[in-house]
Order: sequence, then structure tokens, then C-alpha cells
Amino acid sequence: MRRPSILIAALAVMAPAVANGQALTCTAPATVPRPRPDLPSASQPRRVVPIGGYTLAITWAPRYCRENGDRAAARFQCGAGNRFGFTLHGLWPDGIGKEWPQYCQATPLLPRTVVAANLCATPSAQLLQHEWAKHGTCMAGYTPQRYFRQSTTLYRRLRYPDMDALSRRPLTAGGLATAIAAANPGVTPAMMRITADRQGWLDEVWLCLDKAFGHARCPAHQGGLADGASVRIWRARR
Repeated sequence: MRRPSILIAALAVMAPAVANGQALTCTAPATVPRPRPDLPSASQPRRVVPIGGYTLAITWAPRYCRENGDRAAARFQCGAGNRFGFTLHGLWPDGIGKEWPQYCQATPLLPRTVVAANLCATPSAQLLQHEWAKHGTCMAGYTPQRYFRQSTTLYRRLRYPDMDALSRRPLTAGGLATAIAAANPGVTPAMMRITADRQGWLDEVWLCLDKAFGHARCPAHQGGLADGASVRIWRARR
């Protein structure tokens, strides 16, 4: 028996222009996928350094599905009747300088109950395993349940501009950041970074947070596009 459709981020009470950029509908699968272990490597080693703040990364799903929709691993996100706007990539502890902590502790596979509870925010069991293994284990005192509760709470508080309208006119990274900031009182364009692929299609938005998870000005080394860089938004299918 399939579970009922889940609406993300209190969709029913959001204005249409705002809801247009949020995840739209998601039906949890009857069988919860089981992830593989996610382990440090030579290129992604274990690194334990003090936490200076956090980054909340959200992904523009229509562009992801345009590039990856034919992959079996993307079937849940890009098919099966599900429709997403922004999805939650993860909550990343940042360091005090340019280096960040990662893979701080060995960890077993996530319980299936945790995967099932979070698939409609982060629609990939393997990505959930990766985020907990690489980032969540560096947050002292956190269990998987607490880590994902913290990240999804931050994600679901976000509001979005009309992404469809923005996709139909010339746009810069700074313009998109300004539009997102306007939908979220207390957030300024300097508190986020916009990323795109080589063709300029919107990939992710990174929101910078302080140690108390409040929005904060991004450090200069955070990366992302220059404010004047052109950005295009791949429209979600209707």
C-alpha cells in the first residue's frame, strides 16, 4: 500500500508565487531504498576542525532532472509522479577558515525510518547517507534524527520568489539572490551564494548561517557566481 501524498513546507498556506519555487508534490515509495556506505577517501579524507558556521544548500530540481532524469538513481525524484522545485541538498558545517570538517566519525547505514521520513525533502537515500556521513557526524551530540530535523526545519522555513516568472526574463546571480532575499525577511543577498553549471543554468543556492543557525553574511571564500554573472532557470514541467 502506497503512502499518501505529502505536501512539502506547508504548501497549502503559501501564496501561489511563493509556492511555485518550493517542492510541489511527493509520494513516499512503498519500499524504502537502502543506501550504500559512504566513506572517506584519498580525495575526501576525514578532517576534524572547529565549526565556525554552516551552509544550507538547496538544489533546483528541474535542472537536476534535465541532466539526470534517465538515471535509475534519480527515478524517485524525476519520475513516479513526483514534482519538486527546490530540494534540500544538505546542512554543511563550515570551518573558521577555508577548510571545513568532514567524515568526523565512522557511521552505520541510516535506519530506514530516517530515510523514509526525509525522502520528500532530500529525494535520494544515497544522498541522505552521504550528508549524514560527511557532514552530520561532525556536529557534536547530533544523531541522524536530530541532524535531519535541524536541516529540514531550516529548509522548510524558506520562501521563494516566482521562479517561473524569473525564468522568463534576463537574470543575474545578484538579481536572483535579491529576489530570494525579498521573499525571506531578515535575509540579504550577501547571505547567500548562487551556483550554476557551465551553461549558466541554475544549480544550487547556498545560504550562509552562523553557529546558532541564524542567517549570516557569507565569507569571501564561500565561492559561487559573481553578482553580475548571467543565470538561467530551467523551468519545471507542468
